[in-house]
Amino acid sequence: MSCARKLLIVLLLAPVLAPAAESVRLDRAPIDPHDLTSLQRGAKIYVNYCLGCHSAGYMRYNQLEALALTPQQIRDNLIFTGAKVGDLMKNSMAPNDAKEWFGAVPPDLTVIARPRASPDGSGADWLYTYLRSFYRDPSRPTGWNNVVYPDVGMPHVLWQIQGEQELRTEILVIPRGNDEEDVEKREVQKLVLAKPGMMSPLEYDLLVRDLVNFLAYMAEPGKRTRIEIGIFVLLFLVIFFVLAYALKKEYWKDVH
Repeated sequence: MSCARKLLIVLLLAPVLAPAAESVRLDRAPIDPHDLTSLQRGAKIYVNYCLGCHSAGYMRYNQLEALALTPQQIRDNLIFTGAKVGDLMKNSMAPNDAKEWFGAVPPDLTVIARPRASPDGSGADWLYTYLRSFYRDPSRPTGWNNVVYPDVGMPHVLWQIQGEQELRTEILVIPRGNDEEDVEKREVQKLVLAKPGMMSPLEYDLLVRDLVNFLAYMAEPGKRTRIEIGIFVLLFLVIFFVLAYALKKEYWKDVH
């Protein structure tokens, strides 16, 4: 079989094989790119809990002015180093140190909401589910594991806020017919909050929502403007079509 034919087969099978890699149901991320308050909170969470390890090397601090923040507010509340408002959002961790501590250099998160997109959900859905799916696992070097990303190397940096979850196995009984004894027993794994954190589960979900909202904004800062322009363009085309059609009718009304 030629290389070209093999490549064609792989490309044709890719859409079929991709969903099989995603075995965890993703929760829909309740984000809103128009919610400036949520985006501001998300930016604050990011610089406090994520930026220490994960740079946003394609994002500048002054781009946060689009979130209704002044340069002074950005300087006072979102910059904890000697960086200037016009600088890129980079961390100060040396790559060699990061690789030694974590086994790999933590990835840049500027566009993390894009490559995680899947047929079953968007990148925001993946991140929203991932950040709520950590659980205690003594077998892992960091003491943490994740249902969405098994054997993850990242520790759960928000554990004090969320609390400690455990992955427990439960027996699910499924009736097969009218006979009460005719049942199917299936093992299912479920995350259970073993030790509460600083926030209730609902409050933590809202915190993750704000963080993911900001990550989605960073991945495409111009998305909101692009959508608004697109709506105006479509409205213009509709109005132009109506006027052009009326002009055509008027021009050809006496032609038989």
